[in-house]
Amino acid sequence: MTLHLSVVLFLPLAFGVLGLLAPPRMARWIALLGSALVLAYAVTLLTDFDSSAPGLQYVTDETWIDELGISYKLGIDGLNLVLLALTAILWFFCTLWATHREWDRPRLFYLHFMLAETAVLGALLAQDLALFVVFFDLMLVPFFFLTGQWGEGRRVQATMKLVIYTLVGSLLMLTAAIATGVLAAEGPAELSFAFSDLAQRPLAESSQNWIFLFFAAAFLVKMPAFPLHGWMPDGYRCMPLPVLAVFSGVLSKVAAYGFLKICLPLFPDASQNFQTLLLLIALASILYGSAMAFTTTETRLILGYSSVAQLGFITLGIFALNDQGAQGALLQAFNHGLVVAPAFFIVALLAARAGGSQDLRDMGGIGMRAPVLAAMFLIVAFATLAMPGSANFVAEFYILLGVFTEKVAIAIVASTGVVLAAVYGLRLYIGAVHNRTGPRVESREISLREGLVLVPLVLLILAIALYPQFALERSEQSVTAVISPPPAVAVETPAGWTSYAPLEETP
Repeated sequence: MTLHLSVVLFLPLAFGVLGLLAPPRMARWIALLGSALVLAYAVTLLTDFDSSAPGLQYVTDETWIDELGISYKLGIDGLNLVLLALTAILWFFCTLWATHREWDRPRLFYLHFMLAETAVLGALLAQDLALFVVFFDLMLVPFFFLTGQWGEGRRVQATMKLVIYTLVGSLLMLTAAIATGVLAAEGPAELSFAFSDLAQRPLAESSQNWIFLFFAAAFLVKMPAFPLHGWMPDGYRCMPLPVLAVFSGVLSKVAAYGFLKICLPLFPDASQNFQTLLLLIALASILYGSAMAFTTTETRLILGYSSVAQLGFITLGIFALNDQGAQGALLQAFNHGLVVAPAFFIVALLAARAGGSQDLRDMGGIGMRAPVLAAMFLIVAFATLAMPGSANFVAEFYILLGVFTEKVAIAIVASTGVVLAAVYGLRLYIGAVHNRTGPRVESREISLREGLVLVPLVLLILAIALYPQFALERSEQSVTAVISPPPAVAVETPAGWTSYAPLEETP
């Protein structure tokens, strides 16, 4: 079966442009159709993907800028497959959620929203470092407009802070990407930014070290991780909730994917050298995010700081530098996105029943009067705190298992993050559902329209909890290749230069 990845990549943008040319009242339905087609395409990829086959599948490889060695290369492997599916799932349901509201200038809103999906898909599908940087930076542009034009509160200040933080990270990444391609092309090798070529041209350890730090800074800002999270509180307060759901659920995972796709295979020596530093940053994110999540009463920020903590767990698994940790990190990236989007939707539903307030102190008292909503919220809350039986529990078990084999002390301290997650997760649920009824709370059950968004996401959470192996078996080979790549052997070229090629396995 042949699937051209350019179709799924540019389909959202095409429907965004089509909506821009249509009557304003039609823009939402055109965007929803586009996101539905992407979801159908992603489901096809999931079912057609051969998890037993090594390497990339559905490859598109065309020369883009020959003089600079930049190719338009797309592909699917076990690292990006589940994240591609996550992107398609969340964008469809968040687009459906967005149709519940009348937006000012709806055609522009949906154009930016669909452009953001194309940018995320491009970063995940790119198999060329320069192409990855282009899409990674492009992700910021639509969110700049979505926050600045349709946000709430001090949206201009929040947008500026978001841009400043992420732009600095993007400039560091651009510098590091150019240096990687140029340094790898020394000698007879031609300039190329394709990941497959760069992996066969290992850099000197000294070059790896500073390039790795530049990439790490860009990824940690985007996650965000402590202490590079300064843009997060204002950004989370001001973004429209459907936009925030995809931002928190998907964009941070692209940064985690960058560590797996770029840093570990291209800079293996630096990854080892800075392993302890990244583990300590991850540990700090877990503890700081958890502490802040159970001290604030702003429901958006409770979820925001919990995301900081969960991304800390994901980083912890990646830099355990073993198969268990990396597989747990990838599964947790998928799980967190699948949980945080319905959590933000529930916050919106509770705020609508609390007179528009998103403060935890103004909620409560709906447990007996809206049992379906309370039950949906309970499932999401249990998944957030990694209750045994949930896929989050499996992922965190893998992560901690991987870290225990490398750094016992860090693993023991990180384990407290599981307990802290129970504290802020249950505090959020009990305060919003079972505490004394807020002064302006109107207890009512979810409507059919609201259920069309929430119920399928909750069912997906239950499905992946029952069979997490669905994601694990599709990522296993790719994770193993990243963590334990085939050894490189020196090859003497006719010109006298030394190049490197992966050692072929003998049957």
